[in-house]
Amino acid sequence: MTVETKLSRVFKLTDDNWMKHANQWSVWTRYSVLPLIVLAFWSRVWIGWWCLVPGVLSLAWMFVNPIVFAKAHSTDNWASKSVLGERVWANRDRIPVPAHHGAVLKVLNGISAIGMLLATWGVVALSVWPAVTGVALAYIGKSWYLDRMVWLYEDMKNVPEYRTWLY
Repeated sequence: MTVETKLSRVFKLTDDNWMKHANQWSVWTRYSVLPLIVLAFWSRVWIGWWCLVPGVLSLAWMFVNPIVFAKAHSTDNWASKSVLGERVWANRDRIPVPAHHGAVLKVLNGISAIGMLLATWGVVALSVWPAVTGVALAYIGKSWYLDRMVWLYEDMKNVPEYRTWLY
């Protein structure tokens, strides 16, 4: 079982919920999570321990976002295809994907991880530039990763094993 499959279980991504997450609104509003978390924990300067309230709400939003929207009416858009590509990638242990998708995705996840570490350090140190640069780096890595997921989806959408659950 891949790490992504384990994560999809944490986020309760069943067949129906994958299609809810493929809703464009789910994808685009999920981009709000990291800035909300950063602002929530930065607010400790102004509201002290009460910063945990918006922090917990932001984390809750991260978990409910993939399942709160209606199923995608159309998957003929970048956002939906990126989610469907993530689903293909998560199942690569059962249905192999083209090799050219592998290494670059690890690099892009690494870029996102470095951005997250930088953002975390910026929030802990209350330093604006590392926080902002970290968020930007995390989003550059994640957006590029999602773009590669669209490419993976396009490469795999006609594979017979996927036709039953990609749509």
